[in-house]
Amino acid sequence: MTHTYKLTGMTCSSCEAKVKSALLTLENVTNITVSKDTETTTITMDKHIALSNLQKVLEPKYQISAINHNEIAEQTKSWFETYKPILLIFFYILLVTTLVQTQNTKFDFMQAMRHFMSGFFLIFSFFKLLNLKGFAESYVMYDVLAKQIPIWAYLYVFIELGLGIAFLINFNPIVTNLITVIVMSISIIGVLQSVLNKKKIQCACLGAVFNLPMSTVTIIEDALMIGMSGIMLFIMI
Repeated sequence: MTHTYKLTGMTCSSCEAKVKSALLTLENVTNITVSKDTETTTITMDKHIALSNLQKVLEPKYQISAINHNEIAEQTKSWFETYKPILLIFFYILLVTTLVQTQNTKFDFMQAMRHFMSGFFLIFSFFKLLNLKGFAESYVMYDVLAKQIPIWAYLYVFIELGLGIAFLINFNPIVTNLITVIVMSISIIGVLQSVLNKKKIQCACLGAVFNLPMSTVTIIEDALMIGMSGIMLFIMI
């Protein structure tokens, strides 16, 4: 995509060079043209970069603003494009879970949660297994347990697969939900640390197949599984 921005504060060709050099340091920027005469810069990028991130790399005397596009709309579009794989997965799991419930005489909340969690673990473990080594290498970068015990990154995938099967066949619900709470609680610690420290690392939730950034979306995924397991444990106990 290509956007043209208003850029004030440039007074000479040296300013143009400084601005261009600074903006080219940003990831996903592929080409830039700068003109002090028209006070504009045209930036070609692989995906939309927030205006605040553009301003951040510039000296204070240079001020950049959008001209021909709606910044909020572009950021929203970029967010959906980035997380489209996860959004589609959650949509399909929710759709299948809902369709199963249409076969019951009344909505079974516990069964629906169990089927949703089964779909979650089975699909997410599937993508991790497509490139097990790639997942493990990404996971050890932020998971607190995998950092100390690297083999945990490999075991985690098979635990997810086992949990998916266990939820599907309703195997020992108390044990299954308890393991889920423990495993996902360990997982969410590293995710929280990475997001709060604003580390720019790849989220390993879908293995190495998709290049997804670590963000609040990852926190929501883990928290959702912890929450559902917690609710089921509370109801059963």
